[in-house]
Amino acid sequence: MTSTDLVTALRASLGGRWAHVREHTRKEFDAELLLPDPSLSIEAQRDRVNEQMRMLAGSQYARAGFPAVAGGSDDIGASVTAFEMLGHTDLSLLVKAGVHWGLFGGAVTNLGTTRHHETVLPQIISLELPGCFAMTETGHGSDVQSLGTTATYDPTSDEIVVHTPTASARKDYIGGAARDARMAVVFAQLVTGTPDEPLRHGVHGVLVPLRDDTGAALPGITIEDCGPKMGLNGVDNGRLTFDQVRVPRTNLLNRYGDIGPDGSYTSPIENPTRRFFTMLGTLVRGRISVAGGAGAATRTALSIAIRYADVRTQFAAPGSDDEVCLLDYRTHQRRLLPALATSYALAYAQNDLVSLMHDVQSALLSDTPPDEHRQRELEALAAGVKVMSTWHATRTIQECREACGGAGYLAENRLPSLKADTDVFTTFEGDNVVLLQLVAKGLLTSYRDAFGDLDALGTLRFVARQVASTVAERTSARTWGMRLADARPRRPEEGNLLDRAVLLRLLADREQHVLGGLARRMRAAAKPGADLFAVFNDAQDHVLLAARAHVERVVAESFARGVDECPDPAARALLDRLCTVHLLHGLEQERAWYVEHGRLTAARSRTVTGLVNTACAQLRPDALDLVDGFGIPDAWLAAPLLHPLP
Repeated sequence: MTSTDLVTALRASLGGRWAHVREHTRKEFDAELLLPDPSLSIEAQRDRVNEQMRMLAGSQYARAGFPAVAGGSDDIGASVTAFEMLGHTDLSLLVKAGVHWGLFGGAVTNLGTTRHHETVLPQIISLELPGCFAMTETGHGSDVQSLGTTATYDPTSDEIVVHTPTASARKDYIGGAARDARMAVVFAQLVTGTPDEPLRHGVHGVLVPLRDDTGAALPGITIEDCGPKMGLNGVDNGRLTFDQVRVPRTNLLNRYGDIGPDGSYTSPIENPTRRFFTMLGTLVRGRISVAGGAGAATRTALSIAIRYADVRTQFAAPGSDDEVCLLDYRTHQRRLLPALATSYALAYAQNDLVSLMHDVQSALLSDTPPDEHRQRELEALAAGVKVMSTWHATRTIQECREACGGAGYLAENRLPSLKADTDVFTTFEGDNVVLLQLVAKGLLTSYRDAFGDLDALGTLRFVARQVASTVAERTSARTWGMRLADARPRRPEEGNLLDRAVLLRLLADREQHVLGGLARRMRAAAKPGADLFAVFNDAQDHVLLAARAHVERVVAESFARGVDECPDPAARALLDRLCTVHLLHGLEQERAWYVEHGRLTAARSRTVTGLVNTACAQLRPDALDLVDGFGIPDAWLAAPLLHPLP
């Protein structure tokens, strides 16, 4: 098999359900127009991103994720995949497009109804109505339920009055608000009733015009520019304050809560807490898109660093006049190749996540009754993959920068901007630590009702059944799942640590043990008089560990499934070795836990580093094919360091 054939097979496997979208964007997106220019002033960068947005507005992908009634093509997965591909270009464009079409347009799509879809969405798709997503406040970021902005219905004028009651309720960091947005979806506490007897209905979204045709702020609206940032300076982040701003009652995005002309409030979801989380859950596309963008940026950095390491030489071996290629040094392999393997793992997990999102949200838009189990699964998976992808981006892009030495510090070689532009992704669309708590709470919810009837041993067995059934559901019946069942040594350290099934079993076993321990700690909350907050707060370290163990296992399974579903034998064999590197490196990072809990002996643990070294050495000849398998066109990399002087 030629290298070209192998790369083609890798690219097809990694492309996922919307591989055709990736291929089309590679041909359609013009690198010269879409790549960043760090030499420009902030205002010039903003102008350039606006030009790029207008170009995107003319493409099929601007409308892909919207309903047909508004001129869209009902293909949410295609929209998010195309957005992910922008992560290889200017990340300011990725964020600006994500705010406008993904967050602003997504909120109108998922929280609005026909009256909004037929009137507002066509203008959003065409970019005739640039918009922003005004959720975060100076005093509230992660705690959306406690937002301070109010939206009070006035029955005398049939209007909703949007107001910022305190300085901490100012909308902050809002992408697009500082300069270009003409309308915002403002998230605020909805209030009906009378001043003497107000009725509060929780957070809802309201469409609020921000500027007139000349670009001036409308009466009652104060707009400030957040100014220069660490990165993403092509995005005009701003602050919004509302002083008794009136909008028509019909500007309420009313899919999950509506106000009638008589001032009565109605909702298809009676429980206010459930209603809030249902509304918030429909906006998960933004979190998924951030994960995808972070993954694309990381793959770009790895492509630059590994290609550079294959041509850059340093020092000669004793007795030789030829300098050694950087990628032939074991230390360099260790810096880059495990990260390459994890990037593949996360790409397969992202594909699974986008596919699940497409199916769940397409059903919602067709008015199919929501499948709450799948919706919760989607929210937890989106949170977990976003955490892993963005933290991996932060670590890996920095490692790539250092691995390229002084050349990696030059703006022309893109690594500095990739580092600066992705750093906010760890807190954008949800702080990673908070999201891990969300994942852990979701895991506990699945067997919460059983706590009261189970003693400690019974709870542990219940957790074991939950994990085992989840593994079975996610496993291909004729491939590694059968090997997993067959490869159950009495003691994990007896298994072959180069066997993918054994490594996967260790991950599942770790998740089972950690979740079981957390469940037992949480049972203390059921005791009469227990301080629920104190119990959960005291277990924070355990909560985060349980979430990480779960997400790491799920991502590893996605990778293993992707390997087994690859139809090309040569590509499948290479991916199998790459998956082993990912799993071994993860085991190496967590050796202390496995030794402390009797899953590995100290002697067995000491062999892991040697196994990783050997696996990296064996992978080195295929490193270029693997980065080429990412499918990033050469013109998109645009790093002069890849073309060294003769």
